[in-house]
Amino acid sequence: MTDEPVRSVLYDVQAEQGAVFEDYDGWVWTLNLGDALGEYEALRSDVVMWDVYGLVKWDVRGPDAIAAVQRVFTNAIGALEPGQVRYGAIVDAAGALVDDGTVFRHEGGHLWVMTNGTTFADHLTELTSGMDVTVENRLHEMPLISVQGPRSREVLQGLTDLDLAALPYFRFAPEPVEVAGIRAHVLHTGFSGELGFELITARDDAPALWTALGAAGVRPIGFEAVEIARVEAGLIIHEQDYLPGEQTPYDVGLDRLVKLEADFAGREALRAIAAAPPNRFVTLTLDGDELPELGADVLAGGAVVGCLTSPVESPRFGRIGLARVRRDAASDGGEVDVAVGEGTVRATVAHDCAYDPGKLRVRG
Repeated sequence: MTDEPVRSVLYDVQAEQGAVFEDYDGWVWTLNLGDALGEYEALRSDVVMWDVYGLVKWDVRGPDAIAAVQRVFTNAIGALEPGQVRYGAIVDAAGALVDDGTVFRHEGGHLWVMTNGTTFADHLTELTSGMDVTVENRLHEMPLISVQGPRSREVLQGLTDLDLAALPYFRFAPEPVEVAGIRAHVLHTGFSGELGFELITARDDAPALWTALGAAGVRPIGFEAVEIARVEAGLIIHEQDYLPGEQTPYDVGLDRLVKLEADFAGREALRAIAAAPPNRFVTLTLDGDELPELGADVLAGGAVVGCLTSPVESPRFGRIGLARVRRDAASDGGEVDVAVGEGTVRATVAHDCAYDPGKLRVRG
């Protein structure tokens, strides 16, 4: 007998709205609500909401909380102020990626860490022996609704007294405020390449908040629309763009988030490759009429030089994909081949992501 897949607290309200779901590795994700391309266009031009229940939220506390999280996190967090957020890689003692995620600083020795996988607590415990720190998985107590799109600030501002214009990108309100009459933490974060905010509320209040956002004109969307947007924006996904234990942050374009002055395990291993990482993470614009499959070989001169990790059909950019490519084959503007069916298609390499490479839109 197998365990039942994990369903979001927002499953029922989305089912009533016509959502299509898929069980992926024991988690039920919303694929779409009947019109994935329309949902994508709303994300790029209006305001949408996405259920991110499956994001794993860890509550980390104790006198050594900051030092302990720093031991596994490549970005520097020692100088974070309360209300500040930092994104980075979670690595092992060899410098290999375990996960990627965000660290949220509260007052004193209190952090939230949000990850994709469920191994963070075990990993932290292994590398912080003797430190005074506790970590608790709060996934089910902290449902998260991501409100994204160019009108996200405008629409949310009509539902809260918190001055959203005064909340910079990668900041959050440490204390909950009222949003549509419901207490919620407001985070200026997201995973779309657009201006956006994320809301965390009590489990029992999440369906009412979802409904209130919908009544204010926020359109619900599913993962298929988000997938197009995040590939356009060059954003990575755990166990797709990298496999835990097999790649380093440099293999997936996280170079600037590796702060070698920070005290994390694996620092010296990463220092040894920082000057000349063997692989680059690039965007490929693909020729041909068929989209290659996830994991397709990338070739140069007939030899395999990389892997296509995230292919999509983009309404704005055509067939594109994210890829890990060997450094000597990853020149900006260069050409490679990508396996498809029994043959290959030509592809052009770009070091920048396809959509808003300057990341101006997320800052509004």
